[in-house]
Amino acid sequence: MKLHPVILCGGSGSRLWPLSREHHPKQLLAFLGDHTLLQETAQRVLGLADLAAPVVVSNVQYRFLIAEQMREIGRLPCTFLLEPVGRNTAPALTVAALALLEGSEDALLLAMPADHVIADKVRFCEAIEKAIPQALAGRLVTFGVVPKGPETGYGYIRRGADDAIAEFVEKPDYARAQTFVAAGDYFWNSGLFLMRARSWLEEIGRLRPDILAACEAAMKAGRADLDFFHLGADFKDCPSESVDYAVMEHTERGVVMSLDAGWSDVGAWGALWDLGEKDESGNVTRGDVVTWKARDNLVFAEHRLVTTVGVHDLVIIETKDAVLVADRAHTQDVKELVSQLKTLARSECVTPSRVWRPWGFYETIDHGARFQVKRIMVRPGAALSLQMHHHRAEHWVVVRGTARVVRDDEEFLVTENQSTYIPVGVRHRLENPGLIPLEMIEVQSGSYLGEDDITRFEDRYNRMEPSIGG
Repeated sequence: MKLHPVILCGGSGSRLWPLSREHHPKQLLAFLGDHTLLQETAQRVLGLADLAAPVVVSNVQYRFLIAEQMREIGRLPCTFLLEPVGRNTAPALTVAALALLEGSEDALLLAMPADHVIADKVRFCEAIEKAIPQALAGRLVTFGVVPKGPETGYGYIRRGADDAIAEFVEKPDYARAQTFVAAGDYFWNSGLFLMRARSWLEEIGRLRPDILAACEAAMKAGRADLDFFHLGADFKDCPSESVDYAVMEHTERGVVMSLDAGWSDVGAWGALWDLGEKDESGNVTRGDVVTWKARDNLVFAEHRLVTTVGVHDLVIIETKDAVLVADRAHTQDVKELVSQLKTLARSECVTPSRVWRPWGFYETIDHGARFQVKRIMVRPGAALSLQMHHHRAEHWVVVRGTARVVRDDEEFLVTENQSTYIPVGVRHRLENPGLIPLEMIEVQSGSYLGEDDITRFEDRYNRMEPSIGG
């Protein structure tokens, strides 16, 4: 029987702002190495036997970046199920189970959030293999992390006789957490699940038939698009519920198996300080960072030199367009700061400085009244859509590679140190026909420079969202 990894790739990770943004969430970022959290999740199961291709459930707006990250680590082909809106983990797991049953009545699935860290892959795989007999017997297996201390940021699971789930407990205060750890039968709730697809559908149908019905309708009304499957609009009507609330807290088929493999949900910057490699003063740094008489800080520099003098227990995160300075004991409150930024309609909480597209990326270098300057990279063989803008003109300067340009009825090449001009209202397309990335500077001018000023005529990526430019 094949084991199907199901990667749940939703969520925004707002406590890890300013690196994590609404349009580029934490699971698509690399915090502790060269691979993103999504890539680490896909790779940690490679030690398991009889492994099938992954199933990734994600929001539609992340699809091209997710596919590219899976391609980079050689995990294609895989199944991409795209949600029109996020509806939490129970509906996500349900559509994955429905998709798997179309190919196998005996599908065994391992559901994993894409934004966790597990340091010891060998012990992780050993824990999964130990739990497989329970799942094959029709049990719904969750994994309880052996607690390292009285953590108040996690939920807990109490294990009863024969590994049965005795109780779920929400995030406790410190005194209760101490009691749980001392008792020995309480575990941190990992959000990892192992079960037959059929077993899950039987229980979600019994306990939450409304969720199952909405997911079945969304699958039936869905459509294939390139390598993706778009769930139908009925998914928007599905109740938003977690796996625990919908099923695990109520089922009699649930069991909890222990996991001791260096697990963390990376819920806030403090967790990255815990996980990171520390210098002799307890500082965790990344990028161009110089410290003096500073201790126990987390300092990330993305675009410039960051220095610290005589400070301790701080989190300092520098990005191109925002800087966070926080007490390390209060990093859970970053989520409230992001809510305040949203209230102020600040774009820095939504869009990162570098915006990825299926053809490459762009990043804003400068902007002002009636102008904007961008750096654009187009991958070899990729092309932007054939499009038109109603309010802006564009000047393109190629700094590396060769561009093939369509401008109304013209088609021509622009090479390094050459430029061209796209007037307002002219149909145009940019393509990279070469073998190296195309890099160029785009200067926009006009009365309105928003990304939604775009009319598409052709697009090889079948994009329908009007707010996605390029």
